Amino acid sequence: MPKKLQLQDWTKEQLVDEVARLRKRKKYGLVWEDKPEDVVEQCKTELPVLKEVKNKAIAKDKNGPVNILIEGDNYHALSVLNYTHKGKIDVIYIDPPYNTGNKDFIYNDNFVDAEDPYRHSKWLSFIEKRLKLAHSLLKNSGAIFISIDDNEVTQLKLLCDEIFGKRNFVECISWEKKSSAKGVPPKNMIVNVHEYILVYQKSDKFSFLGEPRSEESFSNPDNDPRGPWRNTNIKSTVKDRSHAFLITDPKTGNVFTDTWAFSKNELERLIKERYLIFPKNKNGQVRAKEFYNEFKNANIPIKSSWGLFDNQKNTEMLKKILGDIVFLNPKPLDLIIYLLKSAASKDAVVLDFFAGSGTTVHALLVVNRQDKGKRKFILCTNNENNIATDVCYPRIKAVIDGHKDYRDITGIPSNLKYFRTAFVGAEPNDKNKEALTKQATEMLCMREDTFESVKETGAVKIFKNPKQHTGIVFDEDAIPALKKEISKIGGVWSVYIFSLGDDTFEDEFEDMKEKITVAPIPEAILRVYRRLFKP
Repeated sequence: MPKKLQLQDWTKEQLVDEVARLRKRKKYGLVWEDKPEDVVEQCKTELPVLKEVKNKAIAKDKNGPVNILIEGDNYHALSVLNYTHKGKIDVIYIDPPYNTGNKDFIYNDNFVDAEDPYRHSKWLSFIEKRLKLAHSLLKNSGAIFISIDDNEVTQLKLLCDEIFGKRNFVECISWEKKSSAKGVPPKNMIVNVHEYILVYQKSDKFSFLGEPRSEESFSNPDNDPRGPWRNTNIKSTVKDRSHAFLITDPKTGNVFTDTWAFSKNELERLIKERYLIFPKNKNGQVRAKEFYNEFKNANIPIKSSWGLFDNQKNTEMLKKILGDIVFLNPKPLDLIIYLLKSAASKDAVVLDFFAGSGTTVHALLVVNRQDKGKRKFILCTNNENNIATDVCYPRIKAVIDGHKDYRDITGIPSNLKYFRTAFVGAEPNDKNKEALTKQATEMLCMREDTFESVKETGAVKIFKNPKQHTGIVFDEDAIPALKKEISKIGGVWSVYIFSLGDDTFEDEFEDMKEKITVAPIPEAILRVYRRLFKP
């Protein structure tokens, strides 16, 4: 049990601070005891940056997008992404610790067990900070999908209502993790076989893509050259009898009078083009043909219950790919494939900041192969128990390079940049500003999606992608040299210039401002961090 507060031992200043804290405390809604977290406190003295691990880069798709894997605490990774990818993410999928009390959740380097009196408070403190950072990353048309089970689903729903807004709750999806209740029956004779995926949108601009319409309900008994069809009712259910009119079967001359779902002109067109199916007798019902070929580009809504996704074959696959490395309870590959097909368009940017074994990446690459998409992924994971270096990265590499036993779901060319989080001092002095600028190159390349090096000197670095260039100037005396390069190369440019202050240097580029944006560094980065890490 937690120790009782000995208020008589407190100083006057401590009592005043406690009263002020209690007054600011929420009086209604989800309330918990916020427990300080070491990785968050660290950002008061050190600022996160990225350092590329060049020997882990993968380049197997010359014309494909560059994907990102960040090794480090996801709070630090999300903080960096708030500079590089704010408002750029289409879909976030995460599978956070479920806080079962069975060594699945670590807080400040310690497992949180079922008897910890602050078990739920620690989990809420942990997940809240990361969801707030994630919220800023979503596009207005984006959405977040959070896997969870009964241990925290209620608290998580209330928390997400606060962070994303109640009106932006989309659905609580359920899915079955096993088909039957095996083993020794529990005392209460009921076995939990389901988990959830909470879905929240950034705004009402989000929509599921749906799923392709099945051809099973279509047939072609009359060998219609237009292909398989099904019949549908054309009688109106809302019009009264005063709107009834007659139509005639051109073959038999039989007349049918009713209130129709179509206008008279539209029905005449349907008769002429042989869409209507007339009954053999006058008492039958006129129906219309709906052709599958006219529907196949129109998806149908998905259900909120997704059925059974067997995890056993996924576990067996990981054992073959990773050898002796053991990773318990990876999410079913087919589950994430279905999620991405239902919600991520072909050019979507997908983020997973609890990457685990890398199932999200595997699913994304499979879906890209199936529909020739160009979806990009950003993964974040710590390296606890070497999960980044020995599980996640090797799996991604195997999916890209191919595995002899899984040719249908591996051997998918792609590109990857591997980064680790690093730190510079947070004190706003000239030394730290210079250090942040020197280590900002990777962040700037990520922000602009320009990873191909064009030119690198001590004073200037230039990177590109097929659509634009990025120029980084570490000494303002090198601005004329960069301008010469810009004039020679042409096209669209983003330029970053080192400044100890907030000088934008826009006057220096006045003659070429139409296709150039200019920003000072590190001030552009520090502005974001001041917002995130304010006391």
